[in-house]
Amino acid sequence: MRPSKRAPDQMRNVTIERNIAPQAEGSCMISFGNTKVLCIASVETSLPPWRRGQGLGWVTAEYGMLPRATDRRTRREATAGKQTGRTQEIQRLIGRSLRAVVDMAAMGENQIVIDCDVIQADGGTRTASITGAYVALADALKWMQARDLVKSNPLRDSIAAISCGIYRGTPVLDLDYPEDSEADTDANFVMTGSGKYVEIQGTAEQAPFSKSELLELMGLAEKA
Repeated sequence: MRPSKRAPDQMRNVTIERNIAPQAEGSCMISFGNTKVLCIASVETSLPPWRRGQGLGWVTAEYGMLPRATDRRTRREATAGKQTGRTQEIQRLIGRSLRAVVDMAAMGENQIVIDCDVIQADGGTRTASITGAYVALADALKWMQARDLVKSNPLRDSIAAISCGIYRGTPVLDLDYPEDSEADTDANFVMTGSGKYVEIQGTAEQAPFSKSELLELMGLAEKA
């Protein structure tokens, strides 16, 4: 029995509230159960120096957790003077995932930066961030279209992400913190709306997992 009493293939309740930050070109608050992430997309007409003059756009992301997103206060990384390796890894994952479904040539020399701030963490913050970031990105691109900053929608597909894992010997979907902290295997899947994989992350936290268990986790992710 899962701590949440959910069935192995049952997700938490998912809600997305769009236009949560009216001054931004795209924004949403996404909730996977008690995990809540604020995703804000900002359109910029400047590009990183290495990207300029190529006629291509750029999409990138930044990720962070508020000090009391968890059960005890975590020091702000800005006061520590550097980001943790976890933060850097997650924001790179978000950026890679978004870029996989964007036609950079159609964006022109514009950049969209997605800020993903975890308001409340209860497992699955990176997958919630990817899914919410896509919604904010899609709205920002519509904003650009309405102002003739792009001639056509640069989005080639939709994207979403979900966590899976093996908890007490059973493959389960959408781990919350009590499961994530005790999981034998922890995995994250990023997929397009057309059913293709962008990224698979899987780690044996306790006992190694088998090919059949991996395929079962993939099946759960595809359903979600």
